[in-house]
Amino acid sequence: MEFMGDNHWAALAGLIGGGALGLSSSIGRFCTLGAIEDALYGDDYSRLRMWALALAVGISGMFGLEALGLIDYSQSIYYTLKWNPLGSIVGGLMFGWGMALAGNCGFGALSRMAGGDLRSFIVAVVMAISAYMAIGGPTAVLRDWLFPQVLHEGEMQGVAHLVGRWFDIGPLLPALAFAAICAIWAFSGKTFRTSRTHIVWSIVVGLAIISGFWATNLISVNGFDGITVESLSYSAPLGETLIYLMTWSGATMNFGIGSVTGVLVGSAIGTKIKGRFRWEACDDPRELGRSVFGAFIMGTGGVVALGCSIGQGLTGFSVLAYSAPVVLASIFIGAAFGLRYLIHGFQKV
Repeated sequence: MEFMGDNHWAALAGLIGGGALGLSSSIGRFCTLGAIEDALYGDDYSRLRMWALALAVGISGMFGLEALGLIDYSQSIYYTLKWNPLGSIVGGLMFGWGMALAGNCGFGALSRMAGGDLRSFIVAVVMAISAYMAIGGPTAVLRDWLFPQVLHEGEMQGVAHLVGRWFDIGPLLPALAFAAICAIWAFSGKTFRTSRTHIVWSIVVGLAIISGFWATNLISVNGFDGITVESLSYSAPLGETLIYLMTWSGATMNFGIGSVTGVLVGSAIGTKIKGRFRWEACDDPRELGRSVFGAFIMGTGGVVALGCSIGQGLTGFSVLAYSAPVVLASIFIGAAFGLRYLIHGFQKV
């Protein structure tokens, strides 16, 4: 198929992986903020356990494929840029706080937008704009001054690689041990282990992350266009998609644009299957303003942290990058404070 260039193949890979995530959200109820809310205020850890099992699948799959020589993720953003701990913490806190105010992360906004939620449409657009502002716009100057992103040279910046160097055993065994811990914790919950829906869609999410890395690595090795090795993330790709829609004739498809489209398509299909489509909007101007402000903070925070709840919390975590657990923990803390702020605010009304 000569009309399919490397960028188009990468976009197709993103479409498939994003579609799987979209289905997992609309059918399996896989959601970052929802998992945090359930755990903090509903004493229900089932959706957090979904996250743990997805990580177990992603980590074991990635390091297993690396050991077989089928994947090289060393050229991904998590390893080519020097880890900035302060950027991971501040960016994660900003993203979590903004996610609570907006009521969704970028991935969640895309999923709900496909189900007729107009507020999520606003969140996705504002987040796209703020992310690109932080990459190359007005806020990029401040971001680069406070949290510089410089190229990394030297040993792999991964937890499994660090432990492997300590014991001279390579990264595979430490990675599998961490994956086992995640899986054991996931299945320790009776509600989770007796729910086929939770288990199946957790596995789908983990496989979606693996598929992105595997496909872009394959295209990078065999292609000619210098495709970046990456997987699913929803901060910068939202901005890339918006730019592409506005400059169709002068823009190029890529993995991120495909993954954004995939979430929309997958979520729309899942919503149709479940019969959940309905038009929704903000209840009042205050909610709209809070959503816009939260989305702006999220987009900026996602760029500072080099990834969102999906980009770092799943994709970066699947290769056990130094940054991933720090960003994910910071997102959780930021979201917890944001939710507490909202709840106390409602109590005062």
